[in-house]
Amino acid sequence: MKIIVAENYKELSQKAANLISAQVILKSDSVLGLATGSTPIGIYDQLVDRYQKGDLDFSQVSTVNLDEYYGLCSTDEQSYRYYMEKYLFSKVNLSKERCFLPDGTNLDGKIECKRYQDLIDALGGIDLQLLGLGHNGHIGFNEPADFFEKEVHLVNLTEQTIQANQRFFASIEEVPKQAYTMGIGTIFQAKKILLVVNGKEKAEALKKVVQGAICSQVPGSILQLHADVTVVADKEAASLL
Repeated sequence: MKIIVAENYKELSQKAANLISAQVILKSDSVLGLATGSTPIGIYDQLVDRYQKGDLDFSQVSTVNLDEYYGLCSTDEQSYRYYMEKYLFSKVNLSKERCFLPDGTNLDGKIECKRYQDLIDALGGIDLQLLGLGHNGHIGFNEPADFFEKEVHLVNLTEQTIQANQRFFASIEEVPKQAYTMGIGTIFQAKKILLVVNGKEKAEALKKVVQGAICSQVPGSILQLHADVTVVADKEAASLL
């Protein structure tokens, strides 16, 4: 595991974007695993800027997102499809036919999980997976549990995660209580993993993920066993390492 400490969020975004840019330049038909939330926004801004300057070409790239809220349609402003369109898809030359997310409107969890897992497998797996980190050590929406989920699954979100996501909704009652997410096994099969973490409030979680015991109660700790993980954290997030 390689750890890069950035001075601030801007530098974190630049360094993470450098790694994604290198992946796309070296392998033009890369499969990128993408994440949502607050931390990746600066990274996507960097990628858009580089595309607009003519330094990046996404025309052959495929993308698969980590997760999507159960029950939300793609046009809902709080859906992750909407987020991706807003911050990346609509601003670069990604082919719409190669940008994939779980279908939140498919209420048959078993069928949708199999569909999305089969889709990822059919693409040949993920070349580089971008991850954020939850306050409780979750990656994707893999919450602390008694075991590591292997494949795409429908998860019940913890109260802590619901509270953390409340800032994106008008009220806590509107925050979805379930989500489709890639399993730990799906994530772990990515050839490269890029974990980005910013802010003092994530410092304890990052310490547990990087230096703590590997256990399903801290889902991100499994990354210690992956062959190619890069962590990019700002000074505050890395302050306890």
